[in-house]
This record gives sequence, C-alpha cells and structure tokens, in this order.
Amino acid sequence: MVGQTKKAAEKLKIFELDPSLLEFEGDINDRVARYKGRKKALLGEGQKLTDFADGALYFGLHKVKGGWVYREWAPGAKAMHMIGDFNGWDHTAHPMQHVGDGNWEIRIEGARTIKHLSRWKVAVTHQDGVTEDRIPLYARYVKQDKETKGFNAVVFAPRKPFEWTDQAFKPARNVPPVIYEAHVGMATEQERVGTYLEFMRDILPRIKADGYNTVQLMAVMEHPYYASFGYQVSNFFAASSWYGTPDDLKALVNEAHRLGISVLLDLVHSHAVKNTAEGINCFDGTVEQFFHAGGKGDHPAWGSKCFDYGRTGVIHFLLSNIKFWMEEYHFDGFRFDGVTSMLYHDHGLGTAFMSNAQYFSMNTDVDAVTYLMLATELIHSLKKGALAIAEDMSAMPGMCLPIRWGGLGFDYRLSMGLPDFFIKTIKEREDGHWDISRMYWELIARRNQEKVIAYAESHDQALVGDKTIMFRLADKEMYDGMDRASQNMIIDRAVALHKMIRLVTIGAGGEGYLNFMGNEFGHPEWIDFPREGNGWSFKYARRQWSLADNGFLRYELLGNFDKAMVELVKQYGVLADGMARCLRQHEDDQLLAFERGGCIFLFNFHPTNSQTGMFVNAPEHGDYKVILSSDDKAFGGFERIDKDVVYHTWAHDPQLGDGFAIYLPARTAVVLRKADRIAPPKRKPGRPPKAAKTDAQAEA
Repeated sequence: MVGQTKKAAEKLKIFELDPSLLEFEGDINDRVARYKGRKKALLGEGQKLTDFADGALYFGLHKVKGGWVYREWAPGAKAMHMIGDFNGWDHTAHPMQHVGDGNWEIRIEGARTIKHLSRWKVAVTHQDGVTEDRIPLYARYVKQDKETKGFNAVVFAPRKPFEWTDQAFKPARNVPPVIYEAHVGMATEQERVGTYLEFMRDILPRIKADGYNTVQLMAVMEHPYYASFGYQVSNFFAASSWYGTPDDLKALVNEAHRLGISVLLDLVHSHAVKNTAEGINCFDGTVEQFFHAGGKGDHPAWGSKCFDYGRTGVIHFLLSNIKFWMEEYHFDGFRFDGVTSMLYHDHGLGTAFMSNAQYFSMNTDVDAVTYLMLATELIHSLKKGALAIAEDMSAMPGMCLPIRWGGLGFDYRLSMGLPDFFIKTIKEREDGHWDISRMYWELIARRNQEKVIAYAESHDQALVGDKTIMFRLADKEMYDGMDRASQNMIIDRAVALHKMIRLVTIGAGGEGYLNFMGNEFGHPEWIDFPREGNGWSFKYARRQWSLADNGFLRYELLGNFDKAMVELVKQYGVLADGMARCLRQHEDDQLLAFERGGCIFLFNFHPTNSQTGMFVNAPEHGDYKVILSSDDKAFGGFERIDKDVVYHTWAHDPQLGDGFAIYLPARTAVVLRKADRIAPPKRKPGRPPKAAKTDAQAEA
C-alpha cells in the first residue's frame, strides 16, 4: 500500500493536465526514464550538461600560446593531414596524430604561421586508402572560391576581436514573443544577396518601429545552395558567408540587443545536406559517423541525410552546436526546424495525427525525443529567458511542457494548422460561406498549458508554387489596383480580409505571434530564389520596401494596421491572458466575437451584410469604447466606425447577461475595451532608431 501511494504521488503532471494520456503512462514514463538514463550516461562525475556541450572549445582550429592547435573527431579515419594556404596545400607536410576516442590532433608552431582569412581544409584518408579533402567539422567560416566554385574553410582570426556591448540585455522572461521571421539575404530591395550589416542598418529599425520584440533569422547556418532557403546545412558551426563575416553577424545581434530585440536562430538539426565535398556526410569515410545507415539515413522528401540521435558523438556534436551559437553569437534561443521529421521514422509524411496512439508507437524515434529533451534543457540552462520553439505539425503530447512534468521542454510550438486553414478557406469557400466555427476551433486548438505561436502565414506560404494571403486574395489586381487613388472592389476585399485574418490570428490563435518579413504590408507575389529554372534571377528573392514607403500605395495602410494591432496586444497583455473566451459565433451571419486580455474582439466576415444592432455579451458591466477598427481610413478602410461612441451594457436577455449593441459593417473587425481601462494614447512614434555603426562601417 505504501509503495502504491508513493507511486501515485510521483505521477507526472502531464497526466493531470490530460487524463486521456493515462492510457500511455508507460510510454511517457519511459520517455522520462530514457532522458534521465541518457543524461547520466553522457555526463562524467560532477559534470553538467553545459560542460558536456563544450565541443566547440576543444575541436576545430584554435589559436594558442606560441601557435595553433587543430583537433577533429573522425573515428572511422585511417589518417588525417591539415592542408591549406599555410603549407601550399601539401598533403604530407602536416600529419595529425590519433589521440584516442576517434579524436585527431595537430599542433603548429608560430602564431603567424596561419594567417587571418587564409584558406584551409583537412585531408581525410579512409580505411580503404582513399583520401578526400574535406571542410573541418567545426569550421567557423566557409567561403566559396570565385574561380573554382568550390568551398574552403577560411581562418577568421582578426587582430581585434569583436567587442560586445550587449551585456545589459537580457531576454524578457514570460513575455510573449512577437516574432519577425526574416531572411538576411532577401531583405534588400536590390536584385542581389543582402548582407548582415545592411540588415542591421535598414531592417532592424523597421522591426523595432513595427513593435516586434523578437527577430528570427533564417538561413544563417552555412549552406552551399542559396535557393535551399538555408535548410540544406553543410557546415553547422559556420555563420553563412553569403551575407558577410562572422563579425558582421555579431554586429547584427549586438545591435538588435541594443534595440531591445531578442534574436532567434532557425536551427536545422533535423537533417543535413548529403554533399560530401561541402558537408559532414561521410566525413570519416563512413555514413554512420553522423547518420543512419542504408535507406533509413536518407530523407525521402528532402533528399538529405537523417541523423542517428542514438549515437553519443552525434548528441555531442549537436548539443555543442547549440551552445556555440548561444555563446559565440549571443543568440537568445532557437526555432527548431523539422521537428516532426525528427520524431517519427516515417518523418510524419502523409500522417494525420488523429489519436494519441500515433505518438506512442513503433513509428516514434525515441532517440530523437531524448535528444530534443536534452537540447531544451541545455538551452534553458545556458540563458534565462532563452526560447525553444518547435516546428511540429503533429502536436506530440507534452511538446511544450517542462521535462519534470513529462514533457519535451519546448516553450512554444508553431501552430501550423492555422495557415493551412486560411489557405484552404480562401481557395475553396466563397465569401459569405466561411466555416466560422472551424476557424475558431483552429484558433484555440492546443493542448492544456502548451503554448503555441500563432501565424496566418510564414515563409512556407510565400514560396513559389504557393501564394501569400494578399496575393491569393487580390491576384493580378495587385499590379494595378493598390494605388490609394484607385477604386477596385477586389482590392477593397483583399485589404479588408488581410487585416481581419491577421487580427483574429493574433487575438485568439496563441500565446505568441509570428509574421514573415514584408507580409505585414501584404508584399506582392511569391518568393523564388535564383535557380536554373528562372535564369538565376533575384527578382522574387528580395523585399520591395518602397511599396510601403512611397506614400502612394495601400501597402503602407496594411503596415499601419499591423503596427497598431501588435501594439494593442502588447499593451493589454492579450497573448498572456490564457485562452480566448468565445462571446458569439454565428455561421449564417459570419460573426465571431471573443474576449481576451480585457479586450472584446468582434469580426463580421460577411461580404455584404452589415450588422446594424448586433448584440454582444460583455464580460463585465460598464461602458465600452472601440480602441481599434480595421475600417479606419489610416488602415485602408472607409471610416464607418465612430470611435467616440460609448457603448453602455444592458440586460438584453436575463440568461445571457449584460451586453451592448453595436454597428458592425461587413468585412470589418473592431476591438473594444472598458472605457475606464483604456490606456492614454502614446505619442506618435518618430523616426525609427538609428543603428550604431560597426568598426567595419566606420573604417569604410
């Protein structure tokens, strides 16, 4: 009896939050046990996980007193030689010594023997005697040779190390992230690859002025093929040279911190590029060094290699990678790409996760689950307030619960069903027949106490072959109809619905919010990176900021609304106020009303039927006023909402309680709040804050 009582007392909290998971209690207990066992096996006596993840401090090329030391992990190699500009690429001059545990080492005398920006590699001899020149696993800077088009590691050791000035910045704990997803290379308006320093100078002030508190940087880990959007990583410790130097990236992060903006890295630990010349595949002559053998090691959809998360060397490499990006570049967390692919042996392809049984089956990669638990623990151990966000469409139970509760330890999961719902609705349903109940269900569908990042569209929905919401709504009319002086019913519809979809998403969709750069103002067309099929054109791999800046087009008005919307949810703590409370939902009238953060959100999605006396239940008795209207002229509307009107609550129906009647035009959304709880208006924002100059800019 005593044993049974103790066992009940130790039951994980995940079962309290979702009793239906008790059917899989053995699986979840095994999840925790595997994590604890793996962690114990990895760590030495008195060692912490943060100590274990120190691979970047030991491996790679390091300047030491009197010279240099280079170490590599290659358990399957027969011999290794360091080669480069420093020795005329002599494949015999600098042999490395095997020092045990699959590790190799060479020490080179003379601090000036190896120079800043010199090229280098390692010649790896396999057990069969074949020798290949490879880029070192821990290379921190990799560049493509203009003549040969091949890639080399490049020594980055400037005489004056980068000086961080962000010591006072701390990621805000328990503050909902409002994320600006961005790609540095395509952030310029010119038809070329943008740079870290240009992004710092031109885009960070925009992000700050628009109210976003977090920027998520895509495609920072080195990738040989620009058009892969950064998702075919070759060199895990190298900041991509497509956009500049490692110090340029540090300057960008440093400046973001000066502006009070957290910076997340789009982390790709779900797979790796299969290339051997540029990547880590078969580095020591064996596939098994990092990846599963045979077909299991090949991703069927992405044409890439799949990590074997059960191998100690792989866990060490990937955890060291996490610590490296946080300590070397001061990143404040990560958006983990392709988590669904990691979690399941079939990578979740074609699977509709309809029951809990699908999460606890032979299809689940338990080694990947354990790795992710170790990764989230490491992140939170390294920096208070750091974020771990999972791109997981399966919604595995416990994904965003603490490990001690039986979860995987992520802070948020991307709500991937929302953009799919909006695209499907726009494509397949006529105006006036949208499924309002399904919309609300998609907005609030998440597991108890598991936070999600809501978004109407991300970079995925903007890629060629797909369309952004604005382009899907307006199509070819965008080319001629976005002038403010023109009258166009298709554009009027697109502008109205674009605002409403975003407001309903940020209002009820999650505990955080994400927008892909340019979509806040309805950037036209799609994203298509330069490739052979488009003549290597950059025309669609850029952002046309001038569309929102020139003062003549409606793009600016959409941007104005986005800024006001973001400011509202931050000012009144909407995202931190738990789940939205539904006040009204009506299919025929296409109405939706809910309350969150003390704000009442009202939506009339009907294309023609305006509500002249719509009654809305109020959570409290009192006087209410409109604090945001999508119909304001400043937002491209028709100014049909009088924001000076005070709405007094009264008992319309004794069973329903107090409420008020309001005029709500077709395709319009408003937000109301109790009059005595409306914050005084802020001063109109001035120009965006100027970026600080870096040493590189000053020298230029």
